Amino acid sequence: MPDQSAESEPIRTDWLWYHSTIGTYGSWLPGDPRGFRARHHREHVEGDYHRPPPPGHYEGLFTATRNKMCRSATTLSTAQRRIVGEALLGKLVNLGAIVTTVAVAEQHVHLLAKMPPDASRDWIGKAKINAWYRLRDAGCNTKLWAKRGRNEIIRSREHQLRVHRYILRHAEVEAWVWKWGDAMPEQRLG
Repeated sequence: MPDQSAESEPIRTDWLWYHSTIGTYGSWLPGDPRGFRARHHREHVEGDYHRPPPPGHYEGLFTATRNKMCRSATTLSTAQRRIVGEALLGKLVNLGAIVTTVAVAEQHVHLLAKMPPDASRDWIGKAKINAWYRLRDAGCNTKLWAKRGRNEIIRSREHQLRVHRYILRHAEVEAWVWKWGDAMPEQRLG
């Protein structure tokens, strides 16, 4: 695994910092009582996760969406969170990303990484595939990821620090958390 020390990496001025959010299968569905968004805002949806819609407002949509699922929603055990986190981190570092923070919670992942803008989505996709293979090798044969994810470009140093602190706070909800300066996990890379 490449060393992520400051001396070994050239400054990459053409790369961008991203806050990537990845959900597990069935973790955030249309009609979710916590709030949700229609893809590309094709329809107006009342509320969001900061200010949820009124109770029961989208209950019919949520029930219909859950009934269409081919399996139950995926939740990660504590041991599985570690496997997924190490696999995501290992693959991204192997691809050349500069990763500063990763948190794997029961139904979602956050990471902060510097990647080339034209490859960020592809790299996250390869890391997700690697995590699925590692989890399968550990005996879990379920659908792991929700479709898509979110790669938000970091706009400023202040924004970067806010995201970093936000990701670290996931330790409070028993997420597997890794940050720059922690030992790199020893594992087989995909």
